[in-house]
Amino acid sequence: MMKRKNLKKVLLKSGRIIDPFTKKTFKGDILIENGKISKIGSAIPFKGKGYEVINCSGLVVTHGFCDIHVHFREPGREDKETLESGANAAIAGGFTQVCTMANTNPVIDSPEHIHYIVSKSEKLPIDIFPIGAVSKNQEGKDLTEMLLMQKNGAIAFSDDGIPIQNAQFMKLALTYSKMLNVPIMNHAEDIFLRNEGVMNASTTSNNLGLKGNSSLAEAIMVYRDLILATSMNCKLHLLHLSTKESVDLLKQFKSSKNSITSEVSPHHLYFVDEDIDNFNTNLKVGPPIRGKNDRKALIQAIKSGLIDCIATDHAPHTIEDKETTFNDAEFGMIGLESCFGVVNRVLVKENGMSLKSLIEKLTVNPRKVMNIDANLFAVGKQAQITIFDPNQKWTFENKHIQSKSSNSPFIGKELTGKIKYILSKNQFFTL
Repeated sequence: MMKRKNLKKVLLKSGRIIDPFTKKTFKGDILIENGKISKIGSAIPFKGKGYEVINCSGLVVTHGFCDIHVHFREPGREDKETLESGANAAIAGGFTQVCTMANTNPVIDSPEHIHYIVSKSEKLPIDIFPIGAVSKNQEGKDLTEMLLMQKNGAIAFSDDGIPIQNAQFMKLALTYSKMLNVPIMNHAEDIFLRNEGVMNASTTSNNLGLKGNSSLAEAIMVYRDLILATSMNCKLHLLHLSTKESVDLLKQFKSSKNSITSEVSPHHLYFVDEDIDNFNTNLKVGPPIRGKNDRKALIQAIKSGLIDCIATDHAPHTIEDKETTFNDAEFGMIGLESCFGVVNRVLVKENGMSLKSLIEKLTVNPRKVMNIDANLFAVGKQAQITIFDPNQKWTFENKHIQSKSSNSPFIGKELTGKIKYILSKNQFFTL
């Protein structure tokens, strides 16, 4: 059960402080007064009254996580998720900032819609940054009013869920985004090669009698977008990469001279298509869970820094959406609450990635992609802090879910790394 308090004075004592912005790590304290960081040191002298002292011995104290790819369904499908329930799910996962995708109903494709998200989020315990649609109603025909949407708070633009199939339209979108200095985030799948596939095209899909989605559907769209973005020197963010081919292409194109960034989702690092042997519809996602070689390539790419950050692609659905045949089930899974336990287990504990590097992929790097302030441990900054036990093993269960939906294939899985405390917007959360 998640508990919250309004605490104006907090002393975080004797934690392992990891600052991913300055790349400093030390055992020490953080003093928070009126919701802001007032002092960070190896041993802060303390004799004040009215302070809540939190013993962080054995725990890691770091920046609040940032997820730049979530679906909160409001407006239109509040039965799946609201901004408030999504914010609670984020807090439960250690996230203090998220960026919400535009594929709601109605689509977030106007300045008024952006204003709605921004204004309604002000009273919530996390920062929610809206991503505006690239095209009106996500139809891939007419550009949205990108400048006015940005002025109202849009942080980037994406038709995620629906690929921008028309190359000329994608070029036009990149042209306008360059003027605004924001990224275009495209769902990289060629719809004709995808060919209504519901899982990865493989021996497993053949054995299950399910229509396959070829890895080439992603790779060809990734290739197109990389060529366009690099030739135009535009900001391009590649969403939820899932294939070895995409990783190989990224190696060819990414350099310090361009603004190409990318993400990988926890479920693509954890599962392989062979795990769909029981038609578990919670494993039906887009892009699909891929093969062992793809998973291996993704793990190596995030370890090496080729892939910049981890994003959950948190996608809530009702029970009715998922308790049906695999063919008819909706695509997507929730992922905020389980994220850290999954990626810490897979990347750090099983594949030798440093914990500091993992934290960078959850904090500094996603903020840099979206041009969000990443220097969170500076004195005077509003406290956005996540505290966790990196070694605690725990089983993910329904009781850990704060989302309105429970479509997670991680239920019943043993994870490693447990979020303990979060500070965000003058509130202190205990899990």
